[in-house]
Amino acid sequence: MTVKTEFSIKDLENLSSVKAHTIRIWEKRYNLLDPDRTDTNIRTYQLENLKKLLNVTFLYDKGYKISKIAKLSEEELLALVQKEATLDQEEFAIKALKTSMFDFDYALFNATYDQLLETHDFRSLFFEVFIPLLTDIGMLWQTGTIDPAHERFISELIKQKVILNIERAQQNFEKKHDPIFALYLPYEEIHEIGLLYVNYELIASGFKSIYLGANIPLDSLFHVLKHHPTITFISYFTVQPERSTLPEYFQEFQSSVCSSANCSLWIMGSQTHALDPKQLPKSVTKIASVEQLRSRLETLKKS
Repeated sequence: MTVKTEFSIKDLENLSSVKAHTIRIWEKRYNLLDPDRTDTNIRTYQLENLKKLLNVTFLYDKGYKISKIAKLSEEELLALVQKEATLDQEEFAIKALKTSMFDFDYALFNATYDQLLETHDFRSLFFEVFIPLLTDIGMLWQTGTIDPAHERFISELIKQKVILNIERAQQNFEKKHDPIFALYLPYEEIHEIGLLYVNYELIASGFKSIYLGANIPLDSLFHVLKHHPTITFISYFTVQPERSTLPEYFQEFQSSVCSSANCSLWIMGSQTHALDPKQLPKSVTKIASVEQLRSRLETLKKS
């Protein structure tokens, strides 16, 4: 698999949120970028062009005039970006993490993460930086702006940080509340970050969790029920099962998994967003967001 190192002007538009027409104007008036051109005179941009544009748009969004930005040397541009970064740490961090993705630079990722931890706890960092970053990356992947290799690289680094914080929470864990939760991803579902973060929230809130991981068929859940006949399952649906088959999946869960046990299923993820909670089986509950999950956990703590 080849890794993308050249970008079209449409790619730059997707990555920077600056219209292609505006990028062309900046090139013509201010010599802001220096694209290569194909034999048919189509612009192509190298990685250094992309990184410069991300820094330029960061300053432009802060109110700096493009005419002033364009006059800065490379050193002056980076210095001004660093100065402004102290005032808007989250936005700068997202741009830095995107740069780490394109350079496959885990050192930059870790340095940015460590800097964020000086002013954020892990929960706020996840919501204010990681979730917006993952949302952007999902869009970029769907439009073909980034390669699967880029998406997997940054996703795996984020997973590492979530797992690290789960481990820290487990070291200080003391079960304080019922019920017990079992977390799993459905068969052929591999997008794990959302479920991992849910696991972190459960442990940090004093709930015992059993983390089963990805790619779990329904019949595997019976083994958990042998040990814990009263349990709440949580699953995260990103691409599987397909949306059209979800009603069938939930009916099978209720009729087979929970037919003779006191169990239920909380569902989360993008595949569930369009579902009407009133049309779900009685054992299945839709959790629309992590905020709603936390609210439910707070209610359970008081019960």
